[in-house]
Amino acid sequence: MAAASTLLLSACGGNDNGGGGGGATTGGGEQPSTVKLGFMGDLGGENAGIVIPPFNGATMAVDEYNATNPTTKIQLIKYDSQGKPDQATALAQQAIKTDKIVGLVGPAFSGESKQVDPILEEAPIPSVSPSATNITLGQNGWKYWHRILANDGVQGAGIAGYIARALKAKTVFVIHDNAEYSKGLAEVVIDTLKSKGVTVQTDVIDPQGSDYSSTVNKVKAVANLDAVFYGGYYAQLGRLLKQLREGGVKTRVLSGDGSLDVSLPKGAGGTNADGAVVGCPCNIDPTGVSSPASKTFADKYKAKFNTAPAIYSAEGYDSATAFIEAIKAGNTTPEKINQYLSTISVQGITKEIKFGPNGEPAGGDIYVYLFKGQTYTPLGNAKDAPAPPA
Repeated sequence: MAAASTLLLSACGGNDNGGGGGGATTGGGEQPSTVKLGFMGDLGGENAGIVIPPFNGATMAVDEYNATNPTTKIQLIKYDSQGKPDQATALAQQAIKTDKIVGLVGPAFSGESKQVDPILEEAPIPSVSPSATNITLGQNGWKYWHRILANDGVQGAGIAGYIARALKAKTVFVIHDNAEYSKGLAEVVIDTLKSKGVTVQTDVIDPQGSDYSSTVNKVKAVANLDAVFYGGYYAQLGRLLKQLREGGVKTRVLSGDGSLDVSLPKGAGGTNADGAVVGCPCNIDPTGVSSPASKTFADKYKAKFNTAPAIYSAEGYDSATAFIEAIKAGNTTPEKINQYLSTISVQGITKEIKFGPNGEPAGGDIYVYLFKGQTYTPLGNAKDAPAPPA
């Protein structure tokens, strides 16, 4: 999968001058015109495992388009922010001023989105994120911002509902790292659990830290604890899980989409991740249970990248598809593409690709996954999925 992240789609015809005003460019004669899309996210940092799959999905969508459209080609340019907001803002300026992209798939994470999206709004350049879930991103009145998946208000409520219903939890310990995504998701979980009569205790960890013994001791001190929820990314959860288990905490641990990666067991020290349950507004469906399109997508994805689809692979594909549909309709400038996105209504792999006036998608469910060994398996939709085995 890591090798696949190095793929960079080059425009046909050898022309890569960026074009004036962010529109299509031509090389003269019968050379095809070229438009540039960007993809921004952590492609080389410690949480790259949940960004490479949507990058692959976007790459796959663009490759399929270019294979059948001889006149207007799309070049997908990757911007490796490593999930760092400061790095992402510098890359955004490069994408706008130097590369002259007409749209951006991403940013992938909420923290970098908070910094980059105002820059895109001012440019203006339309964006569609395959994975940024913080609630407040959709409350800024941005006209060029979109996301393809349900936000943390939906995700947090879905996971908390699962904890209360399926686990029948009465006391839960919620942990986050105070970052934009982590804190926002944790707060929704806390509020939803409390609304259901669940007692909640909380603590905050340092995402750059390595010693979480203080938090482990606080968790151990809670009597009759039914579950632990962590609202951050898998790199930090791995370290936390390892220390919780080594500290004697056997309580069920749950998390959100930022932790849904097969690297979690390695970070947790192997079997320490067994039994962890992770929720996600993504339906990873390689067998096509939800739709035949999911099976077709999974087969093509595996053939192309030699690995099964993972978190947000299909969402990356659908995010790129939104731009591709706009370009297929003859829109090659940021303004016209954004106007098209306000009216788009096509069936994607994950859901209908359709955005509200605030850039939020139309609907979305939350799914839960159980870790065992070196991988995870789906338990089902959070609203009716069963409790995992004891």
